[in-house]
Amino acid sequence: MTDPLDPAEIPVVILCGGKGMRIRQVSELVAKPMLRIGPHPILWHIMRMYGHFGFRRFVLCIGYMGQQIKDYFLRYQAETSDFSITFPGDGGSPDVRFHAEDGFMPDWEVVVTDTGLDTMTGARVARAAAHLDREVFMLTYGDGVSDVDLGALLSHHYQSDAAITVTGVRPPTRFGHLELDGNRVSKFTEKPQADSGEISGGFMVANRGFIDDYLSKDAECVLELDGLPAAAAAGAVALFRHEGFWMPMDNHVEYNALNEMWARGEAPWKVW
Repeated sequence: MTDPLDPAEIPVVILCGGKGMRIRQVSELVAKPMLRIGPHPILWHIMRMYGHFGFRRFVLCIGYMGQQIKDYFLRYQAETSDFSITFPGDGGSPDVRFHAEDGFMPDWEVVVTDTGLDTMTGARVARAAAHLDREVFMLTYGDGVSDVDLGALLSHHYQSDAAITVTGVRPPTRFGHLELDGNRVSKFTEKPQADSGEISGGFMVANRGFIDDYLSKDAECVLELDGLPAAAAAGAVALFRHEGFWMPMDNHVEYNALNEMWARGEAPWKVW
């Protein structure tokens, strides 16, 4: 592989097209990436995470309820900022000034591409390939947050000589954890991260050739069942271990937990 690219040049593909069946208890009327943590959609939080590490080019693969994502970015400034509007009084166009929240106004380049209503994850990536103009791209899902060092992940991929690098995480356990002092409970931790066992946390880096070799535009192509297993069998998948915070928003319990963290000012994924 050639010399590493500046993160600002590298496309970040975010899969935003699924139906989110397991989180229907929260809302059946909102696209999953648009569900809010605090005042902002989880998709915004993910993009802020990448932006902190210098990434600014995003390719959003939409499908189910994708119009909501289109509308959000078309109206982004009005959606996220206070504004002042001055009417000239003569029928001319008003002057609008936006006041950025906390001084933040993104310098993002956002491509919103419709990859199909019922398209599976591997095909969504393949159908977005026309927007990937660099030899590597970042890849993630629109429903999970972490404090993973995305710069270190990218560096690890360059050093690995693999077609794709996945982040291994320890998932939150389903039950509270007890620490004991003899027969007394000394500490109770509600649903901590597991002490052992790793799963893919969804933060990935791939070579452009990964799409050609392991994916297809066929709507039934699944990244997790077709592309990644085939690449692993060929010895082309590298692992980047992350020991810190990671949590998906797969159900109402996780939705509530993420919002509670944000409300307390204790959101580990807020690295910006």
